[in-house]
Amino acid sequence: MTADSPTPTGAPDGTDSVSFDFAALGPRERYKLLIGAVVPRPIALVTSIDTEGRVNAAPFSFFNCLSADPAILALGVEFRADGRHKDTGFNVRATQAFTVNIVSDAIVEAMNVCAVPFDPGVDELREAGLTAMPGTKVPCPWIAQSPAAFECRHHVTLSIGRSREIILGEVVWAHFRADVVDPGNLHVDPAALDAVGRMGGQGYAGTRDYFDLPTMSVARWRELGRAGSVRESVRLTPGLRKR
Repeated sequence: MTADSPTPTGAPDGTDSVSFDFAALGPRERYKLLIGAVVPRPIALVTSIDTEGRVNAAPFSFFNCLSADPAILALGVEFRADGRHKDTGFNVRATQAFTVNIVSDAIVEAMNVCAVPFDPGVDELREAGLTAMPGTKVPCPWIAQSPAAFECRHHVTLSIGRSREIILGEVVWAHFRADVVDPGNLHVDPAALDAVGRMGGQGYAGTRDYFDLPTMSVARWRELGRAGSVRESVRLTPGLRKR
């Protein structure tokens, strides 16, 4: 079976659906289904250094936060077509550190410049017009224009196949732009953060379309009934932090 010959299925309510046997699909076909459906994915603009202290910057959308205790961030780093490690994977192995910079709408074009396959030794941050700031607990810089940056020490790398590895890093220091976080209650203002997510193909999405959906107690669920809604639309305005 291929992506051109899926299996038609039907739900009990009569809704049509299509099923795919992932074992019968090629890597590229699986990739297209995953990145098209698992969205929006946060973007990590990762800064690292090599053994000679040269800075590398590269964006990854196979990225997320997996734990708070310990504080663990995860990167899915693809190998080069010839099987060699990309600069980020090589640098993390060599220096045991990396920094994750959150991508906001204001720096999304600069992030895209960092994805250009420059020759080794080219400073992507300089080409993108971004400013490298010295790391506090790791040797990797953080990006001044990013609304939030997390310095990470290498925790473990998982080899999961011939094309990709998963790198886990423990956050040891964080930098936030002053208008993004309230130092008193640690609330992060989502409007000021203005993060961008990755969609399928070449698509991206902003995060200003926002709503609250509180988790209900059993009693609240019974009170509202199955058709009840607790969704609350929120207008995100920087500086007006939601409590």
